[in-house]
Formats: sequence, structure tokens, C-alpha cells
Amino acid sequence: MLLQLILNNSSAPLQTTNSGLVGGPFIAVLFFVFVIITVGGLIIGNFLRSLRKPELYGLRLDQIKQTWAEIEKNSEQGIMGMKLSVIEADKLLDSVLRSMAVPGETMGERLKATEYKFQKIREVWPAHKLRNQMVHDSSFHMSMKQGKRALKEFEAALKLLNVL
Repeated sequence: MLLQLILNNSSAPLQTTNSGLVGGPFIAVLFFVFVIITVGGLIIGNFLRSLRKPELYGLRLDQIKQTWAEIEKNSEQGIMGMKLSVIEADKLLDSVLRSMAVPGETMGERLKATEYKFQKIREVWPAHKLRNQMVHDSSFHMSMKQGKRALKEFEAALKLLNVL
């Protein structure tokens, strides 16, 4: 329809040369092809950009992987090591979300904001709640099984965000 409008409203007289059509409709078709290619390029560019790893402002992937290795090592040091690992894993995930500029005042708010783009991030909620219970309830006792499950959930979330 746009092409037809351009063709019908073309006030330039039709010019021909030995090589064929030069003015009016030919220029309109060229313009239309240019617009299609430009819009297509923008769409493809945005799609490819969405496939990249997230921007990590201030964090490096090697730092994240090194911290995760330390978390795993600490988790093997008994119940106190496991508790420390759960707290550190929660802190690492929060740092990654902050570095990705996810909005929110608290880790919980950042997790909620992240759910729109990464629906499976919900699966880390039990691990985050476990961490909160440990930190805020002095009478709470965590088992090794709970700690291992929480670490698996944190690891899955970090892999989902393409940082592990």
C-alpha cells in the first residue's frame, strides 16, 4: 500500500534511457527495498543481541567461576561450611543480578524482576528463603540435604543467567 501510494503520488515525469526505467516507480521500489532491509536488519540485530551473554557491569566471568569454586569447596567442610556456602551463593547471585542492572532494593525484588525474562529463576526461591531463615532465625537448623539442594538451585540460576 505504501509503495502504491508512492507510485501514484510520484510527480516526477517518467524518464527512460537506453538502459531502461530511471525515475518515479524505480526510485520508489528502491526506497521500499531499502526500508525492508533496514527494518529486517534491526530485527535480526536485536534477536542476536538477546542471545549474547548478559552484560556484567563490574563483574568478570572468571571471578564468578572462581567464587563458585570456593563456594563448592566450602560446602564440603561440614554443616558450618555448608551454611556459609548457601549464604555466599545467595550473595553471588545477588551480585550478578545487580551487575546486570536488574531493578530492586532487595534480592527478593530483583528475583521478581528477573522472572519476566527468565521464568525458571523462580526455582531459586526456596534456596533464597532457606538463606533468609538461616540469617534471621537463630533457632533454625539446616540439614546438609537442604544445603545441597539450595546450592543446586543457586547453580541452576547462575547457569540460566549464562554466567556459569
